[in-house]
Amino acid sequence: MSEVIEKGKAAKIASYQLIGLSTEQKNEALEKIAMQLVIDRESLLIENQKDLEKGRLKGFSESTLDRIMLNPKRIDDIAAAIRLLIELKDPIGEKLEMIEKENGLLIKKLRVPIGVIGMIYEARPNVTIDAATLSLKTGNAVILRGSSSAKYSNMALVSSIHKALKNTKIPVDAVQLIEDTSRETAKELFHLKDYLDVLIPRGGKNLIETVIRESTVPVLETGAGNCHIFIDETADLTMVENIVLNGKTQRPSVCNAIESLLIHEKWLEENGKRLLAVLNEKGIEIYGDEAVCNAFPEAKTATEEDWSTEYLALKISVKTVSCVSDAIEHINRYGTNHSEAILTKDEQNAAVFLNKVDAAAVYHNASTRFTDGFEFGYGAEIGISTQKLHARGPMGLPALTSSKYFIYGEGQIRE
Repeated sequence: MSEVIEKGKAAKIASYQLIGLSTEQKNEALEKIAMQLVIDRESLLIENQKDLEKGRLKGFSESTLDRIMLNPKRIDDIAAAIRLLIELKDPIGEKLEMIEKENGLLIKKLRVPIGVIGMIYEARPNVTIDAATLSLKTGNAVILRGSSSAKYSNMALVSSIHKALKNTKIPVDAVQLIEDTSRETAKELFHLKDYLDVLIPRGGKNLIETVIRESTVPVLETGAGNCHIFIDETADLTMVENIVLNGKTQRPSVCNAIESLLIHEKWLEENGKRLLAVLNEKGIEIYGDEAVCNAFPEAKTATEEDWSTEYLALKISVKTVSCVSDAIEHINRYGTNHSEAILTKDEQNAAVFLNKVDAAAVYHNASTRFTDGFEFGYGAEIGISTQKLHARGPMGLPALTSSKYFIYGEGQIRE
């Protein structure tokens, strides 16, 4: 029996054992996980260093190494996120609908766990904890399959989870890690319909497209982040500089960082050279259209590919547009339905932009970096959904639930 099937079976059995656990029992287990991560901090950092050293030898970019890296603060932040999750309302058992029929039947629609969640992801070891704790809070078992780039970190984190769960009501088998990171195990996971109820990919465009294309398990799609900021004609220069720099430089390697700027032609004429110079001073490579390159000769000429590229690095594409409609058309053509922003004093243009841009999160005069489960008050997140069915945007606890009808009668039969 393969590792994938063996762990799939174990997770399925564990999912049934999770049914009926109280919120208090689940929260107690989450608190023990948070405590265990802090206790194991030094060993976690040692294992993480193995991944970082391996990555450096393979020539990984600094942005990729940053996604892999754990440090004492990040571990403390992960533990803090688990404790925030404990404070959040448990959605399981929530009454979504109640119908009382004339014949006396009582129909209740309640939130229930999905069952077994499969998570396939790249680089970020924090996803191991996010996915595991969100799943457990919602009464789901989870099968984790990270990438080889964070193999040692993921194994150490799951070991800490298992140690924490041993003295709780949650079975250790509720959290499974596929340690073999070969393509063969990934393909096997794509077809694990007998044990998986849903598969969630979290990573780059290639991973997500591969899972969508090849999986026979239902996929809850998370998307790459080719995020834009549109600088309208009336945008305030100081606000623009602050938001653009935050969106691009605060953490370039994440999916809600901006990758493209759209600048109104009149704003470019008045303020563009200063903004582009500020970006250049911060070490950002600029790929612009003809008007941008004329305004700022240090910029490189953008290709068609640049408009659809998620750089995840200190690079940005910059295009000139003549109106809000042009910006919307460009975003809806090249964007990834993730997070898009307009900077403007014109309330009407803002309303048009927010309503017509096809994205999970749209912003007026704010950074796209806020598209995050923690920032939205969800605690940890399972990912950011860019699809429109079941869940959209940052996915917290409700996204990991399904519904079930409970019907109560007193001997009624259908005539």
